[in-house]
Amino acid sequence: MISSDQHSRRGRFAYIGSFTAAGGSGVTVAEVDSRTGTLTPVHATDAVANPSFLALSPGADVLYAVSETDEGAVAAFSLADPARLEPLGEPVPVRGEAPTHLGFAGKHLFTANYGSGSVSALPVRTGGALGAPSAVLPHRGSGPVADRQRGPHAHAVVPDPSGRLLLAVDLGTDSVWISALDPVTGLPRPHHETRLRSGTGPRHLAFHPGGDRAYVLNELVPTVTVCRWDAAEGSLVPAGETRVLRPGTDAVAYPSEPVVSEDGRFLWVAVRGHDSITTLALDASGDILGIRASTPCGGHWPRDLTLHPSGRYLYAANERSGDVTWFAIEPDTGIPSPAGALAVPAASCVIFS
Repeated sequence: MISSDQHSRRGRFAYIGSFTAAGGSGVTVAEVDSRTGTLTPVHATDAVANPSFLALSPGADVLYAVSETDEGAVAAFSLADPARLEPLGEPVPVRGEAPTHLGFAGKHLFTANYGSGSVSALPVRTGGALGAPSAVLPHRGSGPVADRQRGPHAHAVVPDPSGRLLLAVDLGTDSVWISALDPVTGLPRPHHETRLRSGTGPRHLAFHPGGDRAYVLNELVPTVTVCRWDAAEGSLVPAGETRVLRPGTDAVAYPSEPVVSEDGRFLWVAVRGHDSITTLALDASGDILGIRASTPCGGHWPRDLTLHPSGRYLYAANERSGDVTWFAIEPDTGIPSPAGALAVPAASCVIFS
């Protein structure tokens, strides 16, 4: 349960993950100026290697970080003092290679293990520490892009809005794997595999606030697949695919992260290579109307894109230029405009408490 005091402080601190193997500091804590969106670093820790993706506990009192290494692990940090991270024990191995994403559902923290193409379920103990995996679900299959799809590569794991199902996006198999969560144990049970267009390489997924649309962002082609979601049936049905770059754009483009506005009017997409943020307009149902704007990301290789809890600012973690840039969002059009930047070597992820 999040207290009223916690609600009043939402977005006061940012937590920035980075690749330590590429010169990053690990996890950087920055204070956020609510008037301007400005980030001011106050703390950093390299207690875990390659914390490329971060997640908060439902009560926002524990921070979790993947260790994107061949061994694969997750570290937990207490946020008793939100400006200073305190480890809750040693990182816990996930029994999977190169975890890239985290998702909370029920009594477990789930990891998407890119290297081994699997999803791990780690029980969350009292106080927020993690136990050893209680289940590991392997994916099977491949795709036509020889250098990227020889086998499964789970890239994201997202609970559905009902909290009863888990969706795992797999770049290697061109599919989304859906699991039902046991109402007593919280453990996942394979339910269905939704196949997407061959060779698209799905990477991440975001739900519309209405709960009946899901946007699957593809990495190997610059498109987003709009899907109908039926929570009662656990059914994900592709309904259309939309480019995230304007026709005629000649650029290397690897989309990385989709973000939906809280009012469901806009979908923003970070595009690596083209180094841009695309603003897509959505209709009342959540279907895509089209591209509204393409804005330079202010750096190189935007690996992550995050909306501040206020809804006023977007933050891009630009991995190869080593910075986090932020943008003020024009309320009527949804178009972001540059507002500032912070140097963060090998930046990979930004989240807010």
